[in-house]
Amino acid sequence: MTDTNTLLVTSLEEGIGKTAITLALATRAHDAGYDVGYMKPKGTRLRSAVGKTRDEDPMLARELLDLETDLHDMEPIVYSPTFIQEAIRGREDPDDLRKRLQEGIETCSDGTDLLLVEGSSDLTTGSIVDLTDIDIAELLDARVLLVTGYDTPSDTDEILSAARAIGDRLDGVLFNGVTDATVDELADDVVPFLEGEGIPVHGILPRDRSLAGVTVADLARNLGADILTGDANTDVHVERFSVGAMSGSSALERFRRTRDAVVVTGGDRSEVQTAALEASGIKALLLTGGFQPPSAVIGQAAEKNVPVLSVQSDTRTTIDRVEEVLRTGQTRNEATVDRMQSLLDDGVDIEALLSIDL
Repeated sequence: MTDTNTLLVTSLEEGIGKTAITLALATRAHDAGYDVGYMKPKGTRLRSAVGKTRDEDPMLARELLDLETDLHDMEPIVYSPTFIQEAIRGREDPDDLRKRLQEGIETCSDGTDLLLVEGSSDLTTGSIVDLTDIDIAELLDARVLLVTGYDTPSDTDEILSAARAIGDRLDGVLFNGVTDATVDELADDVVPFLEGEGIPVHGILPRDRSLAGVTVADLARNLGADILTGDANTDVHVERFSVGAMSGSSALERFRRTRDAVVVTGGDRSEVQTAALEASGIKALLLTGGFQPPSAVIGQAAEKNVPVLSVQSDTRTTIDRVEEVLRTGQTRNEATVDRMQSLLDDGVDIEALLSIDL
């Protein structure tokens, strides 16, 4: 399709750092003086079901790489729930979509030395219109980098299966977000096994707390929540949530076993709110139903520097929304990309991965 050196970055799960890695690699080459393009063929980080609000990742790429490419070329397909429904009903022509994608590829790669393509969070997205990441790699004549996490040896099955599905286009696997508890097992057993199967491994990046979860500020912004404690620190990260649906004493016992969490509970459940504020691992309260908590709770939260958020939606709806925010990961920004670039510099041969001289 193009003579541009093209690398497609795909993954096996959401929130594994694919975007940060893609943009960090792109900015590393850009800072070294290369003309670098970026595209995300299927936009999935949307803020509405119909996809009218664009994915934020291409906008950040434009800023970091000094690009003037139109967003509709960088993200030619808005893979929204409405799009999927229309495709299932036969109202999206795969040939037309492929033509739109090819036009975007030509525009984004024009005049570039290197094109970084951000794929999906799994290898199945796009199947209904024959535009999975593997299909797109064929269109682009691209090498493929597979980004994945690692928790247990059983993860190797999925990694090996994905690598075989990608086939000869696979440039290698990059492990990200690996904990200290699993790194030795991964390095000593799994990596040699994969390499013995002919699957290159580019590196193992450690779990970095600054890249894990989302900040309370990001969570509030995504939920449209009011922050009731104006001076509390909203830059703290939360990685999970806990639902406060039990009695105060039972809640406290549970909250004390939780780390880096936001408690989701009704705004009228003051006993649960008070219990949450007694647990050091609770970093924020998210109150549902539009109820205002007692002033004593707000005062205690302010004293402990724990932000209190409030939303109008009910607890069940709020939990679903919080799950989605935590699953898709934090808002990407320049600081996120800079931190990922440092991790890549320390743990990966970027020159070999990008096939360029830095």
